[in-house]
Amino acid sequence: MKDFIAAEDREVLERHGLASFDALWALELEAVDEPNTERGGWSSVYRLELGERAYYLKRQSNHLTRTLRRPMGEPTFAREFRNIQRYRQLGIPALQAAFFARRRLPGEQRAILLTRALDGWHDLEHWLQGWARRDQAERQAILQACGGLARRLHDAGQMHGCFYPKHIFLKAAGGAFSAQLIDLEKTRPLLLGERDRIKDLEPLLRRASQWSDAEVEQLLSAYLPPGGDLRRWSQRLGRRRQDKEGRR
Repeated sequence: MKDFIAAEDREVLERHGLASFDALWALELEAVDEPNTERGGWSSVYRLELGERAYYLKRQSNHLTRTLRRPMGEPTFAREFRNIQRYRQLGIPALQAAFFARRRLPGEQRAILLTRALDGWHDLEHWLQGWARRDQAERQAILQACGGLARRLHDAGQMHGCFYPKHIFLKAAGGAFSAQLIDLEKTRPLLLGERDRIKDLEPLLRRASQWSDAEVEQLLSAYLPPGGDLRRWSQRLGRRRQDKEGRR
């Protein structure tokens, strides 16, 4: 895979001398959280501010995922980058990549993924705080945005795989909300129809426990096509939720 630089970000990266793998790898920054040391390697995230633009720089070494197609493993960022590009092609709102590259060294695989910061956006966990105190119009707009995002995702034939509040980012725009997704590593094609759709939606509803049954129905109304069987979907999601909670 060739090094990728988004056309919209090339000029700013070149101006700061950061339009190459080596330059971004050598950059000294403070990590925003503890490194992920699973999978036999490490992966870290840093915030990078270049004038008026902000990014998140993700670097990893030997942090690999193994599949039947890639039994020797590949950097997890490679899979996430492919999914970012797929979402963009399919018109699914999601984070955007500014740079991606990988390098093979003796006994080591390195990868860099630079994404644009979602400044001005907040994850759904933020909006769920003090949910009961938010006015009804705001709550309804958030539910409609989440349901609409799920519909666009599934109608495009994709399953997110981690459709959780912390991965759904929202931004107020007048009386409505825009929504987009992050953390696309586990995305896969929607293969099993309604079964996969239920599997993707249920974790969101289980984690957004602040939502009443009526509010879940508002989300489903935004998700389902006109004439969709709201009651049947509510029942299927409820049964899956009870099954998951019963396994704890």
